[in-house]
Amino acid sequence: MSDRPYVLLSCAMSADGYIDDATPERLRLSSPADFDRVDAVRADCDAILVGAGTVRADDPKLLIRSAARRERRVARGLPADPVKVTLTWSGDLDPGARFFTTGESPKLVYAPPAAAGELAPRLAGLAEVVPAGDPLDLPAVLADLAGRGVRRLMVEGGGGVHTLFLTADAVDELQLVVAPFFIGDPAAPRFVRSGVFPQSPERPMRLAEVTRIGDLALLRYRAGGPRG
Repeated sequence: MSDRPYVLLSCAMSADGYIDDATPERLRLSSPADFDRVDAVRADCDAILVGAGTVRADDPKLLIRSAARRERRVARGLPADPVKVTLTWSGDLDPGARFFTTGESPKLVYAPPAAAGELAPRLAGLAEVVPAGDPLDLPAVLADLAGRGVRRLMVEGGGGVHTLFLTADAVDELQLVVAPFFIGDPAAPRFVRSGVFPQSPERPMRLAEVTRIGDLALLRYRAGGPRG
């Protein structure tokens, strides 16, 4: 078995690189057609990973929406939904979040040992809490997921998690949807934060596909090293 899953990072952003605005309500950057495309991508993955900030801000279910896709997964001997995974440094997670309360597939929380020790009793019966180094060790997280049979991992944000995976050169494929408008607010979250990225002018990503989805553009890049 590989030492880590194939990692697909999926994100929608504005034309100026923002993944949300600064208002309390979630900004919808995609269209119904793109949401359905993302649902199909999710259905082909073994696990979906988001950061704890995304769990807190968006309260996502991270479930397959299409009944037909769920049925096809079950027919293949898979759970109806992918495994849910989150990373937390602080342990600030609400047991009542829909991440934990929806779906029958396993939920995994990776955290530094101190935070993991505090979280485990609060999430008992809802999720498995896994100590993963201090600071959080991404290669160890990915190796643990591979050991659990996760061969294809979908990463869905937010910006801190995007930065973590990309700066670690742990992304094999980037699916980036660009919306036809601007946000222009420095207080709003961006696709990535500051960091040292190996995907540099000297080592650029390879554009594998460009697809038009109405007025949206889907750019699919091969973003990793030898596996990409």
